[in-house]
Amino acid sequence: MLDDFLIRAGLAGLGVALATGPLGSFVVWRRMAYFGDATSHAAILGVALALAFDLPVGLGTLAIALLMAVTVATLAARGWAMDTTLGVLAHSALAFGLVAVSFVPDARTDLSAWLFGDILAVSKSDLGFIWGGAALVVALILWRWSALLTATLNEDLAAASGLNPDRERLILTLALAVTVAVAIKVVGALLIAAMLIIPAAAARGLARSPEAMAALAALIGAAAVLGGLQMSLHLDTPAGPSIITVAALIFTFAALFDLRRR
Repeated sequence: MLDDFLIRAGLAGLGVALATGPLGSFVVWRRMAYFGDATSHAAILGVALALAFDLPVGLGTLAIALLMAVTVATLAARGWAMDTTLGVLAHSALAFGLVAVSFVPDARTDLSAWLFGDILAVSKSDLGFIWGGAALVVALILWRWSALLTATLNEDLAAASGLNPDRERLILTLALAVTVAVAIKVVGALLIAAMLIIPAAAARGLARSPEAMAALAALIGAAAVLGGLQMSLHLDTPAGPSIITVAALIFTFAALFDLRRR
């Protein structure tokens, strides 16, 4: 069954949607969209290092994304202004990555695949990496769901309940780093943040509980993946951007429905 590249692409996209749905809900609730951009942009540096040292690209992107996550979480815990810090880190990492790639023979021809995704080229090993990472993210969120939700709603309440808000923030950032590593092959470094934010934003106006929003965001992400692949197949458009286009259309309809309901 996995010999069909479209089936592999669909399974890869569904794995990413499974992770980005619940995690994207926390990104929306905590207003961490810029952090998603910073981590995904930093992943390009991981791609460059992996290609330079002949390592698996997933390993390189995961290492740099985790480094970025720990750095940002540490600076946030020390009271740094996150908008400026993330702006510096995100664009610096992207620039370093693009410069580093220019020194790697034959890497520049493949750069667009890492910037915008190449879901149609997903291999069986890629599929295992994507689903393994997605399962890890979902398990982590389920394990810490109550604590993460409490810390998101009110950090003072979380601290009064015996929770460590900084630890919960670090767990989220680590989960985000893993998601970036598994999603870069599907939608690319420049569109990962959109896959996190748009389905969750579409689900927010339709759901009536945090759990429902997380589940609905995953379903909307899955629908965007399947719709985007169909769009790419029939209109010969790039698969990664097509997935985000479908997600944006779903968000538009969800927003209009929410406005009419009010």
